Amino acid sequence: METWSQLDPSAAPDLETCEAYVDNPFWGELRTYLERAYDTAPVWEYSRCVPTGWNIKYRKGGRGLCTLYPMRGYFTALVVIGRRERPGADLLLPMLSEGTRRLWQDTREGMGQKWLMIDVADRESLEDVKRLIALRRAPVRYWNKI
Repeated sequence: METWSQLDPSAAPDLETCEAYVDNPFWGELRTYLERAYDTAPVWEYSRCVPTGWNIKYRKGGRGLCTLYPMRGYFTALVVIGRRERPGADLLLPMLSEGTRRLWQDTREGMGQKWLMIDVADRESLEDVKRLIALRRAPVRYWNKI
């Protein structure tokens, strides 16, 4: 398969193609969690920004939860922490993995927001993403099957 950024911008890929490309069990696990815990559906979007190519956005109640960027063997989750989430993030930071804490420190704040691009390649980073998303919006239902 061509690289993800070379796919046709006029035709969104299907989820099976995406899952085969990512080839990471945490991809499906996070998507299932988001869809069940937040009662939301994925929305495909083609981005010409970095990283270029198709991504999947999850929103709930008019607020973005996260954006998932498929990569070969892993994926990146973008979670934006704004002024509203900042007090909770400060309390949560000591409970996050060392890698996510380092990313937090290294990410510059702009317009009162930190755009955290978290590479999800292990369980620790997956759980960090779920915790940070919960700061943006609490799950609408408890989902403990993951």
